[in-house]
Amino acid sequence: MGQVAESEERTEAFRAAAVASFVGGYAPLPGVRDEMMDADGQPRPHWAPFLAALAELGPEELRRRFDAADRYLRDSGVFYRVYDDGGGRERPWSLSHVPLLIDKPDWEVLSAGLIERAELLDRLLRDLYGPASLVSEGALPAAAVAGSPEFLRPLVGVKPRGGRYLRFYAADVGRGPDGRWWVLNDRTQAPSGVGYALENRLALTRALPDTSRQMRMERLAGFFQTFRNSLIKLDRTGEGRIGLLTPGPLNETYFEHALLARYLGFLLVEGEDLSVRSDAAFVRTVAGLKRIDVLLRRLDSDFADPLELNARSRLGVPGLVSAVRNHALVLANALGSGLVEAPALMAFLPRLAVRLLGRPLALPHVGTWWCGQEAERTQVMESLDSLVIASAFGQRVNVLGARGSVLGADLTGAERRRLSALMARRGSDLVGQDVARLSTMPVWTGEKLVPRPFTLRVFLCATDEGWTVMPGGFCRIAESLDARAFSIQRGDRSADVWVLADTEVGTQTLLPSPDNVRVRRSSGTLPSRSADNLFWLGRYVERTEATLRLVRALVGRLAETESSSGPLVTRILSLLSSWGAMPANMARATPGFCAVAALTRPDLPGGLPQLVRSARASASVIRDRFSPDAWRALVELEACLNAPVPAAPSEADAHERADAALRIVAAFSGLASENMNRLTGWRFLEMGRRIERSIVLLRYARTFAEPGVPSGALDVLLQLADSQITYRSRYVTMEARGPVLDLVLLDPDNPRSLAFQVQRMAAHLQVLPGRNPDEPPPLSERIIARMRADLIASSAETFEFEDFDALEQDLMLLSDEISTHYFIQGPAADAEWQGPN
Repeated sequence: MGQVAESEERTEAFRAAAVASFVGGYAPLPGVRDEMMDADGQPRPHWAPFLAALAELGPEELRRRFDAADRYLRDSGVFYRVYDDGGGRERPWSLSHVPLLIDKPDWEVLSAGLIERAELLDRLLRDLYGPASLVSEGALPAAAVAGSPEFLRPLVGVKPRGGRYLRFYAADVGRGPDGRWWVLNDRTQAPSGVGYALENRLALTRALPDTSRQMRMERLAGFFQTFRNSLIKLDRTGEGRIGLLTPGPLNETYFEHALLARYLGFLLVEGEDLSVRSDAAFVRTVAGLKRIDVLLRRLDSDFADPLELNARSRLGVPGLVSAVRNHALVLANALGSGLVEAPALMAFLPRLAVRLLGRPLALPHVGTWWCGQEAERTQVMESLDSLVIASAFGQRVNVLGARGSVLGADLTGAERRRLSALMARRGSDLVGQDVARLSTMPVWTGEKLVPRPFTLRVFLCATDEGWTVMPGGFCRIAESLDARAFSIQRGDRSADVWVLADTEVGTQTLLPSPDNVRVRRSSGTLPSRSADNLFWLGRYVERTEATLRLVRALVGRLAETESSSGPLVTRILSLLSSWGAMPANMARATPGFCAVAALTRPDLPGGLPQLVRSARASASVIRDRFSPDAWRALVELEACLNAPVPAAPSEADAHERADAALRIVAAFSGLASENMNRLTGWRFLEMGRRIERSIVLLRYARTFAEPGVPSGALDVLLQLADSQITYRSRYVTMEARGPVLDLVLLDPDNPRSLAFQVQRMAAHLQVLPGRNPDEPPPLSERIIARMRADLIASSAETFEFEDFDALEQDLMLLSDEISTHYFIQGPAADAEWQGPN
C-alpha cells in the first residue's frame, strides 16, 4: 500500500509540474479577477483537472485538436454576417478554444438571480401592456416607457395566450473584481446566440472528447428539449407545427435561425411564407395554406406587421397583430417585449423589484441613471469622467457615434458642450452608466495561455413550472486587454461554457423517449419558398455541371487534335458565349484563355463562380432542410473554383480544375440521390435538375448533331452527355447521327437521355401534393404527357431543328407552370384553404 501511495504522490507531483509549466507566464491583469487563477497565482480547484488534461496533450497535439475544431466550424458553414461599407459579408465563426469553466455552486447563484430577473421583467411587461398601474401610481415615469420605440400602442390591452410575454430570455453578465456577477444587458426582443453556443459545444467536444467527458459538464440537450416542449404545448392544432420566424438570409444571425429550426424540428419561415386569414395564421406550402399556431420570433416586433406597426416593413406579415389579438397565434417572445431591454428602465428595476416581487434583486446590474430626470441628469454631468453615456432606448443618438455609447472621459471639449446641450434639450434620450470592470479568462494563442476580458450571455426558457436555465452559455471575448464592459460590446471571439456538475452527468438527447414516439414518415410541411429554392438549387447545380463539361470538352479538343480556330472549338465557344460564360470582348482571345475565364471570372453571369454562388445562395436559405454533407460539397465547390490561378494558366490547368469541380458536383449529386428521403422537397430538387439537364441536352444536340456536322462533333455530343461508354458498348462503328441521337434523346434506359428526364419528371408530378384525382390533370402534367408522347413517336432519323425548339419551349413552359402553381402561390393555394379550423 505504501508503494501505491508513493506512486500516486509522484503522479500528482508530475501533474502539478506539468500544469505549472503549461500556465507559466500567465499574468492576470492588476486589480481584475481572473477566472482561472486565484489571487495567489494558483489555478482555481475546478480548473486544475482541465489544465492537467491540456498539459498532458502538449502544444503540438493541442494545435492539431483545435485546428480540427476550426475545420468543423468552417466545413459546417458556421458564419456571422457583418456589415461594412461594402455591404454585408459572411465572416467565418471564430472560436476561442479554451472554454469558460464555472463550478456548480457559482452557477446556482447566477441561475437563481437570473430566474428572479426574468420573472420581474415578465411581470413588468404584464403591467405596462395591461393596467399600467406602475405609471399611473408614479412608480415609473411615463416618458421612460412611451419614449421607447419598442412600446407598441396597438398591443396595449392585448394579453398573450397563456399569459406570458417572455418565453425566452437572455442576460449579458460579467463578473466584477469582487467576484460577484453583474447584469450588463437584458435581451427580451429576440435573444440571439443560443445556436452559436450549441455549435461551440459541438466543435469543442469533438476536439476534446476525453477531456469533456472527464470534466462532467452539464449537457445542453435537456434545455432545448424543455424549450421545444414548452412551445409545442401551446399548439392547438395538434400537429406540432411550430415556426421560427426569421427576417431572412441577409440577417446577421441567419445561420443560427436555420440551425435552431433544424435542431428543434421547427419550420423556418419568413414573412412572405405566412398569410393571415380570418385572424388566423397560415403557412404557404406546396400543398396550400396550413394553419400555424406558434411562432418563435427572431424578427423585431416593429417589423412584424406593416398594417398596424411599421408600414415600411417588407419583412412582416399583414394582419399578424390581429391574429395575436384574437389569441389565434402565440409569438415567443410577445410583440413589444423588447420594451424592457431599454437601459432607461434598468434605472428603475431595483425599486420595481421590491414592488412586484416583494424583495430586492439578488443579482445586481450595472449602475444606471436615466437623464430624463433633473437630479439624475445633474449627477451624470458632474460625474461624466467616470461614466459611460449611452442611448436610453437603443436608438441612434448623434453625439454618441455609431456605437451608441461613449466613455465620458474620452469626450473632447466640443463634444462635452454638444452633450450638455443635448442633455438640456433631450435628456430623456440618454442614460449614464457605471463602467464595469470585468474578469478575464484564458485564451490559447497557439503557444500559450493569455488572459482576456469576457462577457457571458445566459439563456432561460419559461415552462409551466417556472423558468429553466441553459447550463452553459454564449461567451464573448475581447482581443483587447481593456477589461471595461464598454470595450467589448462586440466580442472578437466566442467560447464554450462548461458548467461542472458534482456528480456524473447522464447522456441526454433531444429525442423523445422510445415509449411515446409516434411513427411518422413525413418530414412535415414544405413551405413554398423552400420548394422554390430546392428547385433552383437543382437547376444551378445541373447548369454548373453542364458548363464544366463544356469547358473540359473545349480544352480536351485543344489538347488532342484541333486547332484553336477549328469548327468544333468554335461551336463550343459559341455555346459558352450564349450561356454568358464568356465575355463578348474576348471573342479574339485564345480558346484556352476563354476556358480559364469561364472557370474563374466572377463577373460573368453564366460563369462558374457565379453559378456556384447562386447555388450556394439557394442552399443557404434552406439550411434547415439541407444536410451538412451536401452543404460542405457546395462550399468545397466554391473554394475549388475561387482558388487562385497561376499567372499564366494553361489548358492543362483548366482541365485539372474542371475535373476536380466535376468530382465535387458528382459527390453532391450522389448525396442528393442517396441521402435525401424521397419526400416532396427532394422531388422539387430533382425536377429542377431534370428540367435543366433536358434543356442542356437539347442545346448540345442542336449544336453537335445537325446534318452535315464536322467530323468529331457527334463524339463531343456523347462526351457532353456522358454517354460515350454506353455507345461504345452498343456500336462497333464510328459515331452515326441516328444511333447517337437515339441514345442521347430517346433511350428511356439511359439516365442521361432526354427521355429518361421526361419520364422521371412525369413520375414526380403525379405524386406532388394538391393533386385532385377527380379533376383533369393540371397543365404541368399535360405538358409532360405531350412531351413523352412526342418522344415515343419520334425516331432519331426524323429529328429536325423545329423539334428541338418545340421541346425546349415545352420545358420552359413546364418550369413556369411549376413556379406559378407551387411557388408563387396562385389560385391553387387558395383552393386548399377552407377557412379557420
